Amino acid sequence: MIEEIKNIAQNNFPKIIEVRRYLHQNPELSFKEFNTSKYIQSILSEHNISFTNGHVETGIIATVQGNNPMDKEILLRADIDALPIHEENEVDYCSKNNGKMHACGHDVHSASLFGTALILNQLKNKFNGTIKLVFQPGEEKIPGGASLMIKDGLLKNNPQACFAQHVYPDLPVGKVGFRPGIYMASADEIYVTVKGKGGYAALPHLLSDPILMASQIIQNLQQIISRYNNPGNPSVLSFGFIEGNGATNIIPDTVTIKGTFRTFDEDWRFKAHQKMKQIANSICESGGGSCEFDIKVGYPFLVNDEAITQTSIKAAKNYLGKENVVDLDLRMTSEDFAFISQKRPSCFYRLGTGDGKTVKRLHTSKFDVDEKCLKISSGLMAYMALMQIIK
Repeated sequence: MIEEIKNIAQNNFPKIIEVRRYLHQNPELSFKEFNTSKYIQSILSEHNISFTNGHVETGIIATVQGNNPMDKEILLRADIDALPIHEENEVDYCSKNNGKMHACGHDVHSASLFGTALILNQLKNKFNGTIKLVFQPGEEKIPGGASLMIKDGLLKNNPQACFAQHVYPDLPVGKVGFRPGIYMASADEIYVTVKGKGGYAALPHLLSDPILMASQIIQNLQQIISRYNNPGNPSVLSFGFIEGNGATNIIPDTVTIKGTFRTFDEDWRFKAHQKMKQIANSICESGGGSCEFDIKVGYPFLVNDEAITQTSIKAAKNYLGKENVVDLDLRMTSEDFAFISQKRPSCFYRLGTGDGKTVKRLHTSKFDVDEKCLKISSGLMAYMALMQIIK
């Protein structure tokens, strides 16, 4: 079966490149992927692959049914949204939409999943059950398209295994990476408005300085990690935005700070939220001000099912050779596929996309992939899905 899948993937390779480049040239932001959705629908229709649309507006669910469609269900997912980044690559397929770019590889994920659909559709007489292929909107934006599609009934048939892959520029093309168990962190967004009494900086005794209070909040909240968290549980609290709009001699009335909190323990996650609010409010009260502390709860931690991931590792070694399958480290980055992994047995793995020269980082204006990765991505996902449904 491996050689048959590889042959089909090779034959489809030019089409998958075409799809990837179209998507790359026409990126759309989270939950606004209307033209992207229409394009994916058109190529699925062109190749007689059944689908339903309108899931969370722009989401698409395609299905490939085997001999006994009700026997089992496997779910394969790709995300379709882009990022608000202006692309600086000098390539023929550079983004045509100013300020928007597929800087996280979702064009690769979607093109790969389409390629997987083509392979499975050609092999549908060789398996029992149904394979569901999900083109999901809004991975890059809270509350996450995955959570909304779950509410819309995505998992109603209790798929026995769910898969997603993600480009990984640190790995060269030809290699893939796996990690059984907990892999990626939860992610919450923190928005704080510190209110005081501004005025002339030369007369601080008449004021309640929100800049001083904000700086104390940023410093003191680090104790959440260093003194209240179990050292065995990796956690990150980072602030990337502070704005006061004062001047050298003017203290403003308000200061805004924004940050992110990430961890691998759901119980500790929400205890930390409460501790942050307590510390911030205490600082502001003692400084004569007040604080609005808003935490937007984001994605949970992502966990890979041990059994399914081990089966997938074995399948990947058979498909690529054991020397091309590597172990992954924990990552403090996040992914909304975590919502699926928390509810159904899942495997989220990494696809090598590096050219072995310069690593083009995710979420940057120069991100790109070595397109030879598309020779591997579709066939490997199809083979891993079949190994779950045939066994």
